[in-house]
Amino acid sequence: MRPQLSDEVAAALRGRIMSGELRPGARIRLEEVAAQLGVSITPVREALLTLRGEDMVELEPRKGYVVAPLSEQDVIDLFRLQGDIAGELAARLAERITDAQRDELTLADRALQRAARSRRVDEIEQLEYAFHRTVNVLAQARKLSWFLHVATRYTPARFYAADAGWREAMRADHEALLTAFAARDPAAARESMTRHFTDGADLLVKHLRDLGIWQ
Repeated sequence: MRPQLSDEVAAALRGRIMSGELRPGARIRLEEVAAQLGVSITPVREALLTLRGEDMVELEPRKGYVVAPLSEQDVIDLFRLQGDIAGELAARLAERITDAQRDELTLADRALQRAARSRRVDEIEQLEYAFHRTVNVLAQARKLSWFLHVATRYTPARFYAADAGWREAMRADHEALLTAFAARDPAAARESMTRHFTDGADLLVKHLRDLGIWQ
């Protein structure tokens, strides 16, 4: 089912904030966002209300909506939370994964790696999401999967998909994860999945430092 238009706008703004395109303190003009995304003002206004509830933006007198403060520790905390939950889900799946499920994940990863080699950013973004969603569903932990889904909304997926270094690290991380699944090794599955997220945090923090976000 297609997400609500306001959800799509909120996702686009989250990505721009987390990747540093919109810096803390930057004013967000509704008309500009609407024009950039090809939507009306209404879904932009609704999206900003959602993001205000998430402490991603603030409403200031006479200025309107501005990007909320985002510290280096905030970024590290977000990814640490994601890595902890994702690692637990991977470990649970490793304990009981079937050959058919492992084959399903292997095929999904092959499609993802083909897209990565061709640098098809949109496809990489979609297939990476699909791969991890399959892991989470197969782990059969509905509440943990839901919490991870909420946490990963703050991951700037397009930033990663477009980065050559991340694509290479993703290939190695996925290979290690599939090896752990083949060995039915929960500890190795947890380690490789958690590393996938902590490596992502390191890359994003370096990117934001280089942009001078925290100067």
